[in-house]
Amino acid sequence: MALSVLIMLFAGLISGVLAGFLGIGGGTLLVPTLEQLNISGVHATATSSLAILVISSIGSFQNWRMGYVQPRPIFLLGMPAAAITLLVAWVGNDIPAYLRQGGFGLLLLTTLYLVSLKRKVIRQAQFRESRTATGPAINPVTARLFTGTLAGCMAGLFGVGGGVILVPMQILLLGEQIKTAVRTSLGVIVLTSIAACVGNAIHNNIEWIPGLVLGLGGLVGVQISTRFLPKLSDNTVTQLFRGLLVVLSLYMFWKAWLSFTA
Repeated sequence: MALSVLIMLFAGLISGVLAGFLGIGGGTLLVPTLEQLNISGVHATATSSLAILVISSIGSFQNWRMGYVQPRPIFLLGMPAAAITLLVAWVGNDIPAYLRQGGFGLLLLTTLYLVSLKRKVIRQAQFRESRTATGPAINPVTARLFTGTLAGCMAGLFGVGGGVILVPMQILLLGEQIKTAVRTSLGVIVLTSIAACVGNAIHNNIEWIPGLVLGLGGLVGVQISTRFLPKLSDNTVTQLFRGLLVVLSLYMFWKAWLSFTA
């Protein structure tokens, strides 16, 4: 029992570090960790959502205290995202374990591309910040519906916050600056995590103590990343994260194969 708690604290710590430094939600690490501790796929994604809710809520509260929160874009993106999250979490019990696990493996591999894409997006945003912001690439309503829906599906199915989608899509489709996109994304993740927790709590899928333990570790990790990890080069951290995603994706494909053949 004590070993499991230490593993969850460490996983939460690493997830918080990755979230704070790379701007990517920690569900990609939390879900496989929970499954390794013999928590089933459905319960793992639900519990991950609780941990993400804790981390994103504290982060958004700090942004609010500093005057950086903009409620309107958060709710315009967050309402469709939360609605889809709740729907997906509600019907997610009917999805076979091997499809959920295989899909999560594909998500991890896709994240490899999005990490690279995000670096290009950040360069575009930094270029834009020194000039008058350009208008959205497509209709803002369509862009928000698409982005919110995609993020909601990720949150409901896989127990991740969706920030890896929310941040680059806001910049690419809505013409947002990088800092604004990150803060808005964190606020949206609060809404999607609440919806995911509600949908999963109805089915009694959440393991409350593990979720809170992971969240506690994540809060510590965020503090570490903001104070120490920025001293590392972006390339070093990105390459390490890519390696982590490859290992986790292979693990999830292996779990999916075991579930399929069981």
